[in-house]
Amino acid sequence: MSGFLPDFCANPTVFLTILLAELFALVLALSEADRLDDFWNRLALVSLFVQWVVLGAAAALCLCRRWLNRLGVTAAILAVLGLTQLVTLSFSVLGWWFLDPGREPSGFTAPPVGLVARNLAIGGIVTLLALRYFYVRHQWQRNVEAEARSRLRALQARIHPHFLFNTLNTIAGLIPAQPEQAEQAVLDLADLLRSALAHQERITLGEELELTRRFIAIERLRLGERLQVEWHLADELPLAAPVPALLLQPLVENAIRHGIQRLPAGGRLTIRIERRSSTLRFSIANPRGAVDGGQTAGSGQRLAQDNIRQRLLLAFGAACQLEIVEAPDRYQVAFSVPLSEK
Repeated sequence: MSGFLPDFCANPTVFLTILLAELFALVLALSEADRLDDFWNRLALVSLFVQWVVLGAAAALCLCRRWLNRLGVTAAILAVLGLTQLVTLSFSVLGWWFLDPGREPSGFTAPPVGLVARNLAIGGIVTLLALRYFYVRHQWQRNVEAEARSRLRALQARIHPHFLFNTLNTIAGLIPAQPEQAEQAVLDLADLLRSALAHQERITLGEELELTRRFIAIERLRLGERLQVEWHLADELPLAAPVPALLLQPLVENAIRHGIQRLPAGGRLTIRIERRSSTLRFSIANPRGAVDGGQTAGSGQRLAQDNIRQRLLLAFGAACQLEIVEAPDRYQVAFSVPLSEK
């Protein structure tokens, strides 16, 4: 299957096609007109013909889109080229028939061969250039998606060895005195490992929150009273709404490891989720302070942040940015996720 062609039935694609066609008509008119009066007349005629051809080709590609997407790349290119050439030939003949000044009312005069050949040549070149652009753009998008999936798998597989060892040691220490807490810690760790091995690209908001709570529960067994968590969740959150997997938990892990854990007295982790019309606003904030050498705690490796930033960009576009606010005693990460219309 080819799948590299855009959807010519979609309004944005049709609008962009019309706009580019008009720019192309402007270039053609400028190249052929010698005077201002000739330019405006020529632009009107060229625009009329080009828009006929472009809209006719877009309609044909819209009607044949399912059939075209089932073809291989080479076959799809030849099919699209054939369709556009057929549309160009048809409108060249019709345009000549309507606009020929010497046409008799009841007669039909065939257009000059040179005119038809020129229109077909221009149409073929433009079509091949457009197809090349669509193909390169499709391949680039596939590479970006593959990279994003690889980043997600790397994030899912990234269970920090120190976290795993510390958790196992904590469980071993709880078994003699607090077997129930040890059992719950084992269950929480099992859920974290299951999520790491699931390789799901999307989960529900409720599942992401539950995964984060289990991670915090494990860390609280190790850090004790040094780890304080403050949740601010909006009323009636859409817990069944799908979100990209591992958006919240890795940021919480960063906040604990690179912020609260490094402070002798610990600190308060603030997790806030707000609903703003059609989006969800996430915010994770943690305290930080100076450590040895005068450096600032909380400036650890940002693999998770870069990973999430790339996946947000791929899933929702440039409108969803990972926002980082740094202060001497506070570190905050925030982002927004649009809610599905369904």
